[in-house]
Amino acid sequence: MGRVFRSWDELERDLGSRRSGRKVVFTNGCFDILHLGHVRYLREARSLGDILVVGLNTDESVRKLKGPSRPVQDQDARAEIMAALGCVDAVALFGEDTPEELIRRVRPDVLVKGGDYRVESIAGAEFVQSYGGAVKALQFVPGHSTTAILKRV
Repeated sequence: MGRVFRSWDELERDLGSRRSGRKVVFTNGCFDILHLGHVRYLREARSLGDILVVGLNTDESVRKLKGPSRPVQDQDARAEIMAALGCVDAVALFGEDTPEELIRRVRPDVLVKGGDYRVESIAGAEFVQSYGGAVKALQFVPGHSTTAILKRV
């Protein structure tokens, strides 16, 4: 894997051929300015399985979530940076309000989000739990956020 996937179909096909007995972990986010909190979070997510798939918000969806001045880096740059991380196996862009449809296509064994989420509020949680998958809120790394970095800059 280890490359940026523009197509959900391509991701689904590749996962199907590589999955046999491997545990797939899925997470998602904007990952606008990669920082220590992101790196620790992604490493921990990867430690929960064998393949880490990251759903990355498109530029338009980041603007909806974060406001007109975001993202700082466009989706192509964010996707390439994310795909270059050793702990990330695949990156898929999504522009929907939530990554639920992408989660349905990936069908992860483990769905994770940061500790600022409650498990019951994580998009796709009910679906993943319906087939015996696990949903986890990982530890939030205090003092590290894109918003805080941008305020300091």
